[in-house]
Amino acid sequence: MPGESGKKLFVGPRFRRIRQQLGLSQTQIAEGLGISPSYINLIERNQRPVTAQILLRLAETYDLDLRDLATADEDRFFAELNEIFSDPLFRQIDLPKQELRDLAELCPGVTHALQRLYAAYTEARRGETLVAAQMADREGSQFDANPIERVRDLIEANRNYFPELETAAENLRDELNVPTEGLFTALTTRLRERHSILTRVMPVDVMRETLRRFDRHRRQLLISELVDSSGRSFQLALQIGFVECGAAIDAIVSRAGPLDDTARRLYRITLANYFAAAAMMPYQAFHSAAEALSYDVHVLAQRFNAGFEQVCHRLTTLQRPNARGVPFFLLRVDNAGNVSKRFSSGTFPFSKFGGTCPLWNVHSTFDMPDRLLSQVIELPDGTRYFSIAQMVRRPVAPYPQPQPRFAIGLGCEIRHAAKLIYATGMDLEKVEGTPIGVNCRLCERENCSQRAEPPITRTLILDETTRRVSSFAFSNAREL
Repeated sequence: MPGESGKKLFVGPRFRRIRQQLGLSQTQIAEGLGISPSYINLIERNQRPVTAQILLRLAETYDLDLRDLATADEDRFFAELNEIFSDPLFRQIDLPKQELRDLAELCPGVTHALQRLYAAYTEARRGETLVAAQMADREGSQFDANPIERVRDLIEANRNYFPELETAAENLRDELNVPTEGLFTALTTRLRERHSILTRVMPVDVMRETLRRFDRHRRQLLISELVDSSGRSFQLALQIGFVECGAAIDAIVSRAGPLDDTARRLYRITLANYFAAAAMMPYQAFHSAAEALSYDVHVLAQRFNAGFEQVCHRLTTLQRPNARGVPFFLLRVDNAGNVSKRFSSGTFPFSKFGGTCPLWNVHSTFDMPDRLLSQVIELPDGTRYFSIAQMVRRPVAPYPQPQPRFAIGLGCEIRHAAKLIYATGMDLEKVEGTPIGVNCRLCERENCSQRAEPPITRTLILDETTRRVSSFAFSNAREL
């Protein structure tokens, strides 16, 4: 923890990022902290440690949570670098893990650039070289190999917390001044009276393939009857986000730097979705309820008239300084193992270029659709997490279309699990964790019966005389 007694704290890069996020020069922050600009310069270059007094002054002067100096970002950056440099492309390079950690801490911008470059390389390797070349040839264009990953990176860079949208959402709820059960009617009235937008719930035979559509010419918001009550309120709040918070959303997008048109549009939609969730579950009320209820997702869903997935997603955004919630990570996966959503305000090392471990019981929810499953999981490096998982159904589909189903996994580091009602009665220090990996291609655990492919860091061993528990045997020595 920052400021731990008797321990010198060298946090230069993190200190610099906080200063830059505050929009201050070295001279300005030095004046605020009552020290010299030259000392700030030495701190940011890791040539001087940060003292406990400076940390306390920093927190008081700029209303910061000292956890902003914690290593969550560095852990995530290190996991990304470790995944990239595990690729066979780099097998001739003997790169010590400590050098990757040093790079993640000292040069986060370089880490991000390497991740984007590797993403572009991966997409090109999948047959998109021509598309990449065409986009790169356009004058002034910025090539993002995958706009979805680009937006995910932007969300993680902001720790999935956008204070401007939180404030706007709370102001909206204060103005409406209605209980949860009256939210849909109040939002409908606001759209009609302030923006001349009429809300209509339409039959499925009119909106066969669409759940929501805004008709700009007729000023009508059309919502399918297949959308449940919480989804309808969400769609109304989303529309209000676009019409009332457009300037705030554009300001956040502009801070992201150059984006191609696809990434920019996706980022705007994502931020409007963020506002909608914040309007349904206002920060202060939701955070207080979550703490009081020990993060009981089902009760929170009932109290705020929200779905299980909506509540889990909202829990990953509770990063307000001095009113933080448990730093959760979230995963949404289908029954084929495809990951369609992932967020992390903690340190869980999601893989950006593959699926998830089949030993994680998030996949078991499809066999037990009415049960919430809990599990302690342990990564190969010994890091332990507590997770819950449940299958959810999206808006129903007319017969005979397949009914869409997804599994939602929500988790946190084991040190936070005692705050969750789902860990009540568990001895978290002694309970045995299920050994999992990030995914098969990066996991080096031996004798796993669920392994789908050998690790890319090991040499595959083929033996005609032996059949092991795992379909793949591999050498113990890491390939160089």
